[in-house]
Amino acid sequence: MTAAGRTTTVQKRALAVGALALALGTGLAGCSGSGGPATKPATGGAGAKKGPAAAPETAPRLIGDGSTAFTGAQPHQPVWQRLKPGETPPQFVVFSWDGAGEDSQKLFSHFRTVGKKYDAKMTYFLSGVYLLPEEKRHLYNPPQHSAGRSDIGFNDTEGIRATVRELRGAWQEGNEIGTHFNGHFCGADGGVGNWSVEEWKSEIGQAKSFVKNWKTNAGLRAEQPLPFDYDKELVGARTPCLEGRKNFVQAAAQLGFRYDTSGVNDQIWPKKDQGLWDLSMQLVPVPGRAFQTLSMDYNFLVNQSPGTTQGNPSQHRYWGDQMRDGLVQAFERSYRGNRAPLIIGNHFESWNGGTYMRAIEETIATVCVQKDVKCVSFRQLADWLDAQDPDVIAKMRTLKVGEPPAAGWKAFLAPEPAAPAGAPAAGVPAVPAPAVKQAERH
Repeated sequence: MTAAGRTTTVQKRALAVGALALALGTGLAGCSGSGGPATKPATGGAGAKKGPAAAPETAPRLIGDGSTAFTGAQPHQPVWQRLKPGETPPQFVVFSWDGAGEDSQKLFSHFRTVGKKYDAKMTYFLSGVYLLPEEKRHLYNPPQHSAGRSDIGFNDTEGIRATVRELRGAWQEGNEIGTHFNGHFCGADGGVGNWSVEEWKSEIGQAKSFVKNWKTNAGLRAEQPLPFDYDKELVGARTPCLEGRKNFVQAAAQLGFRYDTSGVNDQIWPKKDQGLWDLSMQLVPVPGRAFQTLSMDYNFLVNQSPGTTQGNPSQHRYWGDQMRDGLVQAFERSYRGNRAPLIIGNHFESWNGGTYMRAIEETIATVCVQKDVKCVSFRQLADWLDAQDPDVIAKMRTLKVGEPPAAGWKAFLAPEPAAPAGAPAAGVPAVPAPAVKQAERH
C-alpha cells in the first residue's frame, strides 16, 4: 500500500469516528482512528535532580530476536524529591501522541526536535501494527474481529524502518514509549468498549509482541535494536477513542501498569484507580465559545470543522489559534491556581492544513520555558506522584479547578503543628479516663 493510500484510509477513519461526536459542545468523543504511521509511516529544578546525561556505553544485551535490547537505565531522567513542608509544587505539563509513527509528514522527527529545543519530554503511544508489515497482517488476531483486520491499516518496510529510528532516538532522549494498542477499533461493532478484561490482555500481549519481533516480521535484521526492554518500558496507555477504560484498567492493573490516560477529568490533582494513576484527558476552555472540550487536537477539530478533517482554509489559522489559546488558558489557570498537572493529547496529522501541529508547537514554546514548569512524560509524572506523601496529594486534591490556596502554598502545605505536651498524636484518639474517675465526678 502506498503512503498516499494509507493517508486516505486514515483520514476516512477519522471522519467515521468524528460522526460519533454527538455532543459537539463538549467534544467528548476522544481521539480519532488516526495517529498514523504508517500513513508512511524533565527538567530538574526544585524537587528534582538531573539523571544521567547520556546513554550508558555498555554493550546492549539483546532480547529475543534482537528487536529490543537492555542498554541500562534510560538517560535524561529526573530524580524526584518529596515536596518539603510549605513548598510550592511544580507545574507539570504532559504532551502526548496517539498512534506515534514516522510517515511522509515527518512529524515524529519534527517534534523530537521541538522537545529537545524546549527541554520537553513527551510520551509517544505507539500503535503496534505500525511495526507489522502488510504482508504479515495475519499475525494480528484482534478481539472480536477476524485475523488481519485493522481499522488503521498496517505498515511497509520503509515505514517500519523510519518509525523504529524515531522510537529509538525518542527513548534515548528521555521520552517515554507507551502503547495505543493495535487495530484502533471504536464503536459498537466489536469496538474496544465491548472488550472483556481477557480480550484487553490479548491486545496488550500482541502490541508487545509486534514491538519485540519487528526485525523478524519486517525482515530488517541488520537494523539496530530498540534500546529498551518493552516488558519493563510499557507502563501506561491511552485507549482508542477513549473507550473501554473500565475493563482496560482492570487488565492493566493485573499486568503491572502504572497509569491510564483514557478517561475525562477536570484540571485537579490526580488519584489512583485500582492502583493506577488516573492521568486522563482534561476539559479545557474553547476561547470565544461557551463550553469546554477535551485537551486533544481531535476534539478541537470536531468542534471546528465537524464531518471533515480539511475545513474552510480561511478558518485554519483561527482554528489553530483557538486551540493554542485554549491550552494556554488551561495552563495559566493551573499555573496560577491549584498547580494540577495539565494533560494534552495529539496525533501526528495535518488536519485543517496542519494548524493543530502549529498550535501544539506554539503551546510548547509558551509554557515549557516558564519558571517552575516541567514538561514531562506520563511515566515521569507518575514517578513524581509516587515520591510524594499521599496525604499531601490528597490535600491538593481539595483545591478546585484554577483555585489557588487561599493563604498561599507555604501555609497550605505547612507542616502540621506540634501537639502540646501530653496531647495525643495526630490521628490517635484520646484514651478516655478510667470509669472509676468518671464515677467520682458524679
